[in-house]
Amino acid sequence: MKRTTTLAIVLTLTFAHLSNDLFQTFFQAIYPQLKESLLLTFTQIGFITLTFQFTSSICQPLVGIATDRRPFPYLLPIGMFLALIGVAMISFAQSFSAVLLSVGFIGLGSAVFHPEASRLVFMVSGARLGFFQSLFLVGGNVGGSLGALMAAIFIAPYGHGRSIWLTPIAIFTMIIMLPICRWYSRNLNCMKYPQKEKDSKTSSDLQSDSNIDSSLESGEEGSVVLSRSAVWGSLAILMTLIFSKYIYLACFRSYYTFYLIELYGISVRWSQTYLFLFLIAIGTGTLVGGHVGDYIGRKYVIWVSILGAFPFTICIPFVHSLFWTCVLSMLAGFILSSAFSAILLYAQELFPGRVGMIAGLFFGLAFGVAGVASVVLGIVADKYGIDFVFGICSLLPLLGLTTYLLPDLGRGKL
Repeated sequence: MKRTTTLAIVLTLTFAHLSNDLFQTFFQAIYPQLKESLLLTFTQIGFITLTFQFTSSICQPLVGIATDRRPFPYLLPIGMFLALIGVAMISFAQSFSAVLLSVGFIGLGSAVFHPEASRLVFMVSGARLGFFQSLFLVGGNVGGSLGALMAAIFIAPYGHGRSIWLTPIAIFTMIIMLPICRWYSRNLNCMKYPQKEKDSKTSSDLQSDSNIDSSLESGEEGSVVLSRSAVWGSLAILMTLIFSKYIYLACFRSYYTFYLIELYGISVRWSQTYLFLFLIAIGTGTLVGGHVGDYIGRKYVIWVSILGAFPFTICIPFVHSLFWTCVLSMLAGFILSSAFSAILLYAQELFPGRVGMIAGLFFGLAFGVAGVASVVLGIVADKYGIDFVFGICSLLPLLGLTTYLLPDLGRGKL
């Protein structure tokens, strides 16, 4: 495949990911307006997040499994169309139930878009898989950042009724994805997943041992082979890491604006601006983590990015300066977010030929964990205060210690 074709496809999908995730974080950024205009509690705010995350997390793995068996390129613009409906509906929402229905459509749009888009990026990336996958992921994070900025510019002064101003973005994204869908349909039969070289090992060489390290056998040209138990054990560890990362990020996405308003008395508009800066740091970390993982190995990126965020997260609840709170938050977000592309690619390489399923599983798990966490954190915030929530969440990166149990699969590939 020509490099220019690959780059055009990945950049288009990156922009589409930007648009899709813009809508996701946009409605979270307007939580202060929704809470004030609809008289919502923190628990209700958590249920709004849960509705979005539930619809996306339940449907994403199912979409991934279905498209692994029979790819459907036109799911890409269909996902954006569902998000368009949700954004249009939220601009007219006048009740808690109407908001839930609106974000449900946005969640369905995310569920339909992510597995097929992630799989197409995987299939066209070739040797630069880590870079292109992280570029695709950073598009989503930049979109999420812009969602907060759009809220600060268009919604803070006028109210959530102006949300409909974002619908032209969805329409434009649907239009530019159509040529990609046509190209994907024409070339579907000649596109194959990257395959690992075959090993000449006998079945006895692949029997499970009592620990993960002893389940690794050296293959040709430095490759490794994992036993079935080691593969599933590695998957469980990766899910634990997703658990720690996304609960922490859910705390920030749903409640960071409230935290800053309560502790420092700033305006809603400024709180959304600081959320925008935090999300920019997340997007930058995602891009850097994927690129570095191609060279030093995904395990090391995962190790540093989860556990390495702890010194910053633990300091945030104890500083009493708006400036340092924002600086530490951005540093923690940057380091923590660098893990996701490495975790996703590590898991996809464990299950070759099941790229869509793994993408759906991990995107879905991320969204599902974040949704449930938002409700639990909302209940805790209503009872004990928003500052208590941030204190508890600051300990979550310690789960990064489980990275020690992951087998070292080499530099960027199995």
